[in-house]
Amino acid sequence: MDDRDRTRKAPADERTLIRRILRGEIELYGEIITRHQRHVARIVARHVPADRTEETAHDVFVRVYLRLAQFSGEVPFEHWLSGIAVCTCYDFWRVRNREAWPVSALTAEHHRWMDQALAAESDDEFREQARRREAIEVLDWALARLSAENRMVLTLVHLDGYSMQEAAHLLGWTTVNVKVRAHRARRALRKILEDSHRGDPDGTGR
Repeated sequence: MDDRDRTRKAPADERTLIRRILRGEIELYGEIITRHQRHVARIVARHVPADRTEETAHDVFVRVYLRLAQFSGEVPFEHWLSGIAVCTCYDFWRVRNREAWPVSALTAEHHRWMDQALAAESDDEFREQARRREAIEVLDWALARLSAENRMVLTLVHLDGYSMQEAAHLLGWTTVNVKVRAHRARRALRKILEDSHRGDPDGTGR
């Protein structure tokens, strides 16, 4: 997303709609959902399991409604809403237990993908590898073993292609924090892939 998007104000009609909702015409909130449900669904689908997408998207709109009075109108509403959607996904992983899918479930194709992913020298190469069918299954397995913080930063920066500044804005963190986390997250993912590739999924060295 272009940084200039954050300098644009929300359209007047949307600000008017929000003011009317805040003044008591709560039935108009359905229009907000209609306008932005596809945008929210796209964000949520990239960050939570498919069977939890609908529930999480619903949670996003509940949070948006509860925080509607905090919207200043100084930035596009969709961008403000994106930050809430990302944070809702982050909270999903904060309270979710790590998956117990065993490393034995990884096939030879999965391991071949790991070889290529580990050889990627740039984020662009890594994102290209992540588009492959095997990557979806391996990344689901590996990302489930990361902390919620590392998972969200890695997904936003290294997979979705957001800049450090954009990711910081969406998460409500400082850019420095995102930079540090992004480095740690990439390193943690690499260790998980390397350990599982040599049959040591817990990183114990045994």
